[in-house]
Amino acid sequence: MTALPALLVFIGVFLVASLAVVIASYWQDRGGESVPVEAPATDVPVLLREESLSTISLWEDLLSHLDVVESLQRYLVESGLKWSVGRVTATMMLTGTISATLVSELPWLPSGISLVAFAAGASVPYLFVMARRRHRFNQLEQQFPDALDSIARALRAGHALAGALELLSLESPQPLRAEIKRVVDEYKLGSSWNLVLTGFAERIPLLEVRLFVAAVLLQSRTGGKLTEVLEKLAETIRDSISLRGDVQAIAAHGRLTGLILTILPIAIAGIMYFSSPGYLDILLVHPLGPLLIASSIVCLVLGHFVIKRIVAIKI
Repeated sequence: MTALPALLVFIGVFLVASLAVVIASYWQDRGGESVPVEAPATDVPVLLREESLSTISLWEDLLSHLDVVESLQRYLVESGLKWSVGRVTATMMLTGTISATLVSELPWLPSGISLVAFAAGASVPYLFVMARRRHRFNQLEQQFPDALDSIARALRAGHALAGALELLSLESPQPLRAEIKRVVDEYKLGSSWNLVLTGFAERIPLLEVRLFVAAVLLQSRTGGKLTEVLEKLAETIRDSISLRGDVQAIAAHGRLTGLILTILPIAIAGIMYFSSPGYLDILLVHPLGPLLIASSIVCLVLGHFVIKRIVAIKI
């Protein structure tokens, strides 16, 4: 039980530091109300914004020497979260420490399992960021065909590509609106279409976006009817999304089977523990018991990911 006081102290210090940052930010905002500014922070073009790794200078200096920070920062931008890398890494340390401390209080588990628990707990914020990233990409993929149709109609009405994109940035829903607005802002700040559209494709690594960028750049070099290309591309994307939905519906049975097979051993062990007290006590008192329990947990996790990998059909 010696680890619980240390955990409580760690959580207390973390909460006090977070509260101090929130209070300082609040008073800074209150103090800055009387200072005239030219435009709100949300109206500043994206190219002029400076992204810091953390509000804590010491933590930012430490993170700047890590190679994985650049990838994590890119994932945060792609997920649409307004978090900093420092906030995510601090949350990962907190959740990992809590998980390792709670597992260390279970004497029937091997001592080395605390490292596994720390890694599992620390991965929760990262997995949340990746889940938000996938959800945002799915939204962009669903909205992109309508956006292509809007661009084609605007071009047919006589607008230039910049004007069509600016109209789209005003009418399209989020999160596509933010990305199109960034494209328009970059072009207004003097960047060429080649750099602007290439950056657009890098920020949204979807096949549909890359096809759109390739079509626009090719048309700017060789000429042709861009409206017809965009309409055909929008129709193809809709067919692809429909086919992918059918495949996911067929694979849903396999995903449900994998989930049941993962939960079933745990449920059976819980039922046996409460219905027949003492039947599983040998796993708690025998020297090999903790090793068998840890091996079973690892096998369940590996089996779940193997089944998930099998039923993940890519088109």
